[in-house]
Amino acid sequence: MFEELPHRTADTPGGDLVVAGVSKRFGGVPALIDVSLTVEPGKVHALIGENGAGKSTLGKIISGVIEPDEGELTLGGRPIALRSPREALANGIITIAQELTIVPALTVAENVYLGSEIATAGFVRRREAKRQFRDLAHRIGFDLPPDALVGTLSIADQQKVEIMRALSRNASIVVMDEPSAALSRSETAALHEVIRSLARRGSAVVLISHFLSEVLSLADTITTLRDGRLIRTVESEGATEESLIEGMLGRSLSSAFPEKVPADPDAPVVLEVDHVSAPGVTDCSFVLHRGEILGIAGLVGAGRSELARAVFRDAKVSAGTVRLGDAELAGRHPQRSIRRGLVLIPESRKRLGLMMGRSVKENISLSRLDLVSRAGWIAGIRERRAVSEVMKATSVKAASMGMAAMMLSGGNQQKLLFARSMMCSPAVLIADEPTRGVDVGSKRAIYDLLVQMAKDGMGMIMISSELEEILGLAHRTLVMSHGRFTAELTGEDMNEQAVLAAAFAEASPT
Repeated sequence: MFEELPHRTADTPGGDLVVAGVSKRFGGVPALIDVSLTVEPGKVHALIGENGAGKSTLGKIISGVIEPDEGELTLGGRPIALRSPREALANGIITIAQELTIVPALTVAENVYLGSEIATAGFVRRREAKRQFRDLAHRIGFDLPPDALVGTLSIADQQKVEIMRALSRNASIVVMDEPSAALSRSETAALHEVIRSLARRGSAVVLISHFLSEVLSLADTITTLRDGRLIRTVESEGATEESLIEGMLGRSLSSAFPEKVPADPDAPVVLEVDHVSAPGVTDCSFVLHRGEILGIAGLVGAGRSELARAVFRDAKVSAGTVRLGDAELAGRHPQRSIRRGLVLIPESRKRLGLMMGRSVKENISLSRLDLVSRAGWIAGIRERRAVSEVMKATSVKAASMGMAAMMLSGGNQQKLLFARSMMCSPAVLIADEPTRGVDVGSKRAIYDLLVQMAKDGMGMIMISSELEEILGLAHRTLVMSHGRFTAELTGEDMNEQAVLAAAFAEASPT
């Protein structure tokens, strides 16, 4: 149960944070151009925009991660120069970053108090640290074991560790970059109460989020960025998702999802999963037809990603069979699955999908080096031709094939995974959280891509925590709870109420 956070004490710097005429370039490319805004105490100030709009860059400048090329920051009327996150913390500014900064080998409690250890005469007071940890966890409603190694936790729980670390400091300004991206609905609701409590106690919250419903629910003030420029700053009262999208894109977005074309009921079965059990999965069966988009819904921890790994043969299957076309997939051999026409886009592109420091070309061709090689050596011309074709088909935007994947926007990084999958000419694609961490414009581009791939005859399994995606794209939906299927929904029965009811249901053994 959430309890109100204690009021911020007077020893932490405070007052309006004013960003005046800030510009930033990376390699001559402008990321921010003459941006000015004011963040007020006791309010939630949201920054929105497409990937590459400059909102995370602005957040990092406020956090001391990077320095602006031009402009200045003032806090409470006094100029501040933030050359590091430690200097930002000294000025009462703390960040919950989009990229997790946890230390996997340390415990949860050690990560929460990292850099602000509770110590006497140089000795860490572990018992007191645990007591304060449990008190904080109870107040904000997070259930985390203090002695667990953070590296063993799920992404959602690691995100909660980041949030607790930020809240353990008595900050006057909290910068949150996509804080709810990896959280379940209940955890997101708890986080929203934390954010509101921070504002009520007098802290300013800078919220960077792709979820416009979240922004409208939490923010007092909303600043829209586009192509590094500030488009407008408005009070949230009176703003709508449509008006925010129009500001972000510079045009209206007529529909969030492409028109749903009914699947052919007589299409052949391309994938058959028969009574499969694996870690986190119990006795799951379904078939997938050619050209069908099959949605798999459920709460975080329901077993959706575990099922994807089992079908892909990236997890040990203890019972049941998986048939792709006329052939059975046996053993734990993902590479064999790829060769036979089954590919998986994992839920975390940065942790499980891309080699962020390697080039766009290398990331795409990695899955089928045999197609671009000759006598064991990569044929440069053949590789560039093949990569160029799939980049065009998936609308990947990059300055060159040689640029590092980390330099792309989130939407283009995600499309890079689709391009890699297209190299394999798959019959079946499993897309686990296909639009996680991408902006509304890039989401629509990915939706169009998914629908087109299905129209071209690919069978598709789509796993998503965003229920709107499942309902907007899937022809049929399977709902999971506790590792089992609890419902199969089609047509008018496939609605939000029915999916949520099945997601919260206890699956009964078959």
